[in-house]
Amino acid sequence: MSVSSHRRPVGRRRLALIGAAAVTAAGLGAVPLVMNADAAATDLAHGVLPAKDGWAASGSGTTGGQAADTAHVFTVGTRAELVKALTAAPAGAPRIIKVKGLIDANTDDAGKPITCQQYADGTGYSLAAYLKAYDPAAWGRSKVPSGGQENARMAAQQKQAARVAFTVPSRTTIVGVPGTGAGITGGSLQVKGADNVIIRNLSFSDVRDCFPQWDPTDGSTGNWNSEYDAVTLRGATHVWADHNTFSDAPHYDAANASYFGREYQVHDGALDITNASDLVTVEYNRFTNHDKTMLIGSSDKDTKLRVTLHHNVFQGIVQRAPLARVGQIHLYNNLYDTAKLNGYTHSYSINSRAGAQVVAQNNYWALSADRKASQLLSGDGTGAIAGSGNLVNGTKTDLVAAYNAANSKKKIKTTANWTPTLTAGLETSAAGLPAELAKKAGAGVLTATGTVAG
Repeated sequence: MSVSSHRRPVGRRRLALIGAAAVTAAGLGAVPLVMNADAAATDLAHGVLPAKDGWAASGSGTTGGQAADTAHVFTVGTRAELVKALTAAPAGAPRIIKVKGLIDANTDDAGKPITCQQYADGTGYSLAAYLKAYDPAAWGRSKVPSGGQENARMAAQQKQAARVAFTVPSRTTIVGVPGTGAGITGGSLQVKGADNVIIRNLSFSDVRDCFPQWDPTDGSTGNWNSEYDAVTLRGATHVWADHNTFSDAPHYDAANASYFGREYQVHDGALDITNASDLVTVEYNRFTNHDKTMLIGSSDKDTKLRVTLHHNVFQGIVQRAPLARVGQIHLYNNLYDTAKLNGYTHSYSINSRAGAQVVAQNNYWALSADRKASQLLSGDGTGAIAGSGNLVNGTKTDLVAAYNAANSKKKIKTTANWTPTLTAGLETSAAGLPAELAKKAGAGVLTATGTVAG
C-alpha cells in the first residue's frame, strides 16, 4: 500500500503518532509495516497535535488520551458501547475510544432504532397540538411558548437528548478506525468544561432534533430553533478536531416542512465553539450540506475563544464558516465553494462581530456565478478581518475592501490587534488548495499511521 505524507514534516507527524522507535535512523520517513487492523488503529489513536499547530498547541498542547492504559482503550461499534467507554471509571483517566463503523445514536440499548414518535410517547406532545396552541394568530408574536404543549415538547426533547447527546470528558481521544466508515449519525459529541480532547477521522451526519421550538420573538417573523450540534464545545480548552466530515445527509434542509411561514429547522450547528471555549484547532475537516455551520461565541459577552481553522473545506454550506464573536480567530489555507448544493444556497462565509479579531490568510474561494466577492463576508461594524493572500477563482482579492465598498454601514475593520505565531503547515499560496484538499480533507482519508493515503 502506498502512503503519501501529511503536509507537515513527516518526521514530526509520525514521531507524534508512532513513537521514535518506529522511525529508522536512515531518514525519519520509514514506517514499519502494519501487521493487523488493531495495531493500525492504535497508531492513529495515539496521535497528538504537533507543535505550533494552531491555538490548541499553545501551552501544554493537546494530547487527548495518548497516556491511556490498556484498560481505557476501547473499540466501539454501537451506541451502548460508546456510552460505556465515555463513562468508564475513573472519570479523569485518559481514554482512547476507537469508533469502528457507523454508530446510530437514535437506538435503544439493544441497538433497535427509536423514532421521533417513540420519544414523544407518554409526554402528551404532538406537533398538531403544538401548532394549534402557538399559532401566532391566537398566541401572538410577543412572547415565547409556555404551558402545556411547550412543557410536553421539552419533555419529549429531553428523552431524545438522553439518547443522542454524549458528554466527552477531559483527556479523551475519539478516533475513527480507518477503512470502516467510522462515524456517528444522529448524535452530538458535547465537550463541556473539559480539557485536552481530540476528535479525528469521524463522519457526523443528520444530527436531527425531533422537537424544534417555535420562537415568535426570534427575528422579525419568528424562527424554529433546534438543539444538537454534531460537535459542541462549551467551556472546553485544548481541543483538536481533525479530518472529520460534517453533513446533514441524508436529510437535507430542502425536505423540511414550513409552519407559521418559517422553515421547520431540525438541524443546529455542525461544530460550535462557545461559552469561553479556548485554544482550539480545527483542521482538514469537510463541512458540507449544512446551514448554520460554525458559531464561535454564544453571545456578544462571551470570552476567550482563541481558535485556529486551517485546511478545511466548506462546500454547500449557507453561513457561519465561521460566525466569530469576541475572540482571536486565525483562518488559513481553507477552501470555500459557494455553489448551491442539494438546496443549500450560500449566504456568506465569514462573519466578524462583537469585536472579533479575525486574521484570514491564503484562503481560496471558488466563487459561483450567482455570487460576488462582496458577499463573502459579513459583520456588525465592530469586528475585524485582517490578512492577505486570499484568492477568489484564482485571483488575489481584498475581501474586506470588496465588502466595505458594497456596504455603507457596518463596515468591517481591516486590522487585528494580534499576530498569529502558531502556524504549522501554513502555505504561502492558496492556488493549489482546490486540488490538494479534494484528496486530503475529511473523514476516511487517513491511514493507520495518521498519514493521507496516496
